[in-house]
Amino acid sequence: MLAPRVVVIGGGVVGAAVVDELTARGWQDITLLEQGDLPAPGGSTSHAPGLVFQASGSKVMTELARYTVEKFCSLDVAGEPCFLQVGGLEVATTPQRLVELGRRHGWLTAWGVEAFLLSAEETVAKYPLLDPDLVLGGLFVPTDGIAKAVRAVDAQTARAASRGARILSRHEVLDITVTEGRVSGVVTDHGEFPADIVVCSAGIWGPVIAAKVGMTLPLTPLAHQLAWTSAVPALAGRSEEAVLPILRHQDQDLYYRERFDQIGIGYYGHRPMPVRAEDIARLDEAEVMPSVLTFTEDDFADAWKQTQALLPCVRDAELGEGINGLFSFTTDNMPLIGESPEVKGFWVAEAVWVTHSAGVGRAVAELLVDGHCSSFDLHECDVNRFENHQLSPDYVLTRDCQNFVEVYDILHPLQPAENLRPIRTSPFYSRQSELGGQFLEANGWERPQWYEANANLVAGRQLPTPDPWAARYWSPIVAAEAQVTRETVAMYDMTALKRLEVTGPGAVAFLQELVTGNIDKSVGSVTYCLLLDVDGGIRSDITVARLGRDRFQIGANGNLDLDWLSRHLPAHGNVQVRDVTPGTCCIGLWGPRARDLVQPLTTTDFSNAGFKYFRAKQAYLGTVPVTAMRLSYVGELGWELYTSADQGAQLWDLLWQAGQQHGVIAAGRGAFNSLRLEKGYRSFGTDMTFEHDPYEAGLGFAVKLDKGDFVGKDALLKRKDDLSRALTCLTLSDPDRVVLGKEPVFSGGGCVGYVTSAAYGYTIGRGIAYAWLPVELTQLGTVVQIDYFGERLSAVVAAEPLVDPAMERIRG
Repeated sequence: MLAPRVVVIGGGVVGAAVVDELTARGWQDITLLEQGDLPAPGGSTSHAPGLVFQASGSKVMTELARYTVEKFCSLDVAGEPCFLQVGGLEVATTPQRLVELGRRHGWLTAWGVEAFLLSAEETVAKYPLLDPDLVLGGLFVPTDGIAKAVRAVDAQTARAASRGARILSRHEVLDITVTEGRVSGVVTDHGEFPADIVVCSAGIWGPVIAAKVGMTLPLTPLAHQLAWTSAVPALAGRSEEAVLPILRHQDQDLYYRERFDQIGIGYYGHRPMPVRAEDIARLDEAEVMPSVLTFTEDDFADAWKQTQALLPCVRDAELGEGINGLFSFTTDNMPLIGESPEVKGFWVAEAVWVTHSAGVGRAVAELLVDGHCSSFDLHECDVNRFENHQLSPDYVLTRDCQNFVEVYDILHPLQPAENLRPIRTSPFYSRQSELGGQFLEANGWERPQWYEANANLVAGRQLPTPDPWAARYWSPIVAAEAQVTRETVAMYDMTALKRLEVTGPGAVAFLQELVTGNIDKSVGSVTYCLLLDVDGGIRSDITVARLGRDRFQIGANGNLDLDWLSRHLPAHGNVQVRDVTPGTCCIGLWGPRARDLVQPLTTTDFSNAGFKYFRAKQAYLGTVPVTAMRLSYVGELGWELYTSADQGAQLWDLLWQAGQQHGVIAAGRGAFNSLRLEKGYRSFGTDMTFEHDPYEAGLGFAVKLDKGDFVGKDALLKRKDDLSRALTCLTLSDPDRVVLGKEPVFSGGGCVGYVTSAAYGYTIGRGIAYAWLPVELTQLGTVVQIDYFGERLSAVVAAEPLVDPAMERIRG
């Protein structure tokens, strides 16, 4: 079979990586089109300072950076290296930052990157130019350093050309031709290039290129200041470009690097300066290059002042040349990778900084050549992850600018955005507000974390208080709501859960080929199952409710599930998939008194015999038509009650009034998360992702190998008996402690895994943490240590579920 014709648009460090990785896998009909002059064509790559810090709270971002470091270290141009591995140093000048460095050290350790926390004295010894009176400590990563981005472009494009790729400068893309929903060519000022696949790696011009096929990219170019000092006397005589580590002073939004006897100063503390991609100067009209704007010295004044304080040696130098250089920002600080949902063969690799460029190039090559990415878990990077409102121009601009402001801020994992809220509200929002709901955001939905109206429930309960970091976005009311759910009954707003409807005469066959469970059962059945990729990795866990002969409702995790299902629709059109979330709502009614509350409201039989676990019914509660599903994510008797948005408030009021005699409360997400961990219920995107298979994730029960073929089955058969790791339930030995997630786990002195989900279990009276561990450490009673901000907390492997293992409460 002939390899497809591929055209890559954009010859910066990302496009260069893509053509290099594709040709390394044997594809030769590759054309790279660049409007500028390679290897410095005038985009962000051409002015990038090149600092590569691998630390990130996102595992995939650290892994992309690590691959980039490893690859660039292996590249050179005429003997000149593409990476200067001088190490990376983050310095703390405040107590808060010093604590934060402990968290960042935990991330690096969890993701497998060697890092060291340094004392104040050790930090100054690593970087003698620092003022020792300001420094409290540091974080050092020996493998960080400076990427020579232009040189890396040269090395990678030369290698790709040697394997047969065409590398073409001064080719401006004017249009992209589409034939019957698929790309067919790229039109340039030098003619048209036929293409079966087009990869857009145009960087700050990405939105302009994507728009040519009707695709919206939620990306904003923003100017970021970079200036160089004049010669610094303390660096006089330096013959090497860089010797000292690259340096971050995040308390003042600053970073630094050497260039012989000068110091480069990067600054994020200035006002956001967005530029529309359509307004970027044309190549031959730009004063320096299109991605470089005039330096605004007034915006840099505080940066220069703070630099002189941190690095006293620069007082003997002057502020020299400076630029306002354009870089890409997205609404969630993650790259945009994947295929257009509307135009087949049009792929993007956008919003990628030099730090992650080679890793993204490898990922895109694997997606194109193999049909899936085996080296990285890309669920956070998929371009199709966004809800519709997240593509609106106002949303993109506002959130991208806010992310620029917060780029070095200390952000709590639960911290919500403060602008553009509320965007999406359930029909229960006014009632929740009246109850003092404390709202966080979930996919744009306002979702209560707890309710101040439940403050009176705290008295008389023994509730541990978490440490100050864990206590952010927490209240003892969370604990009370969790306990009351197990004691009486509670109402949970589940509207933010995405709901998809699959209909048509081919619906059964369509779903059977995609999910791991057997959904060809009686009307009213509900099946918990998984969506797998071709390699057997988990793409999502879902519930599939058969509401009619040819009608199914899917409880999904997000827009990626809709995208996955849509891509697999049969061409003959006998199956339809649509998102019904906006027009519907859901209340989770759970607790031992749930049946006592709901049965008097309906003539439909809600008894245990008449309405069994994992079944669904259409019913009326009062005058409200509902789809009731006997499911429970908190481990208690109850139902998910769905209705149309126009009758949502009526449903809330009906349940609330009827529940007063049963002690009903409204409960928030904080309680929900605690209760679901006590039952061992997984959360996709946190506990398991694309890189994990069902068996190691403890979800083998959801796979029915005897039901016929489904996507991923063949790969799964090869993986199922070769497990090296497992998602494992841990309880903390100290009953007063809790962790939050992403902490490294230690055994025998070394890091052996990392925490996924964590919360306090208010039923069992201990902190709970799920962690990925080697199988040899998953035996019950095995003791491990969780590193929490540098403190080792003992934890024990426990049997799951921790509450009601016989399932008597949920099935009663």
